[in-house]
Amino acid sequence: MVRVGEKLQRFTLIDHHGIAFDSAHVKDKRLLLSFHPLAWTPVCTKQMKTLEKNLEAFKKNRTVAVGVSVDSVPCKTAWAKRIKVEHTRLLSDFWPHGGLAEQLGIFRTENGFSERANIIADAAGTVIFVKIYPIREVPDIKEVLDFLALT
Repeated sequence: MVRVGEKLQRFTLIDHHGIAFDSAHVKDKRLLLSFHPLAWTPVCTKQMKTLEKNLEAFKKNRTVAVGVSVDSVPCKTAWAKRIKVEHTRLLSDFWPHGGLAEQLGIFRTENGFSERANIIADAAGTVIFVKIYPIREVPDIKEVLDFLALT
């Protein structure tokens, strides 16, 4: 599993708008990768809505927050519309299936999806925060925001 102090490898994933998100284009900001197992589930919905609700706090803390799951782009597009997530980019780690999650060591092969996790990299791409959460638990956004405010 990815550890604090390691460099994130550059990746490109397509978001729910069909637009490529290239990690190398996140300049002078931190990157929060908020992994959720599957769209259309209650806990994942709450997790992504907390990202959307806290957009201003992320901006204030010079952080780009994105949601990531193995769902396809069309699935993520429909889900984002349904849950009213308009500004937070929801990235599809669909093909190769779970490729980014696998690269980070958080892909659950037995389930076919990622762990529920928050991973933060600094502006240089170095991982500064990693936390895996129980699958049925909404990550504590206050913990993430407090961490960002202190670093």
